[in-house]
Amino acid sequence: MCAIQRARKTDAMAGDEKVPFDLASYERRVHENAQRGTCFICAIVDGEDDEHLVVWRDDVCIAFLAKFPTLRGCCLLAPLDHRTGVVDDFAEDEYAQLQRRVHRLGRAVAQAVPTERLYVLSLGSRDGNAHVHWHVAPLPPGVPYREQQYAALMHENGYLDLSRQEQSSLASRITGLLDVEPA
Repeated sequence: MCAIQRARKTDAMAGDEKVPFDLASYERRVHENAQRGTCFICAIVDGEDDEHLVVWRDDVCIAFLAKFPTLRGCCLLAPLDHRTGVVDDFAEDEYAQLQRRVHRLGRAVAQAVPTERLYVLSLGSRDGNAHVHWHVAPLPPGVPYREQQYAALMHENGYLDLSRQEQSSLASRITGLLDVEPA
């Protein structure tokens, strides 16, 4: 059984079906943007990109739904300032401030969608998507072990082709949970 078929079988249990992702086109676009000095996160921060649904913004960071989510509710959180070193570009207190926000976002996402395990990781590359960001990705219950962890996050296994309405509704739920002050 190919990876896409496994993904469809797995996500059908959670009510979601994955579709193939054009990784070659994505890589080409990311590299071209990097060569031009274009940063998709800075464009979102500056209000120049409205394709990503922002779920939260404060004076430190911005959080938004993934445009091509591999898991329902997958969000990215990034500092407002363009920084590329996930640890080196931050003083300890700045880093701790961001991690408190990652925690808060993670709790909201886990309340918004069924979540067996919440994955939190920083990805990106100086060759593309260099702006530091954290992925907050909720693994739904019932996913077989071999399809968890990296396999659940890999676009090679497809992505959830959610409608704009589904994404907007999800963004509203997450935002509503974030609007509640932490205890």
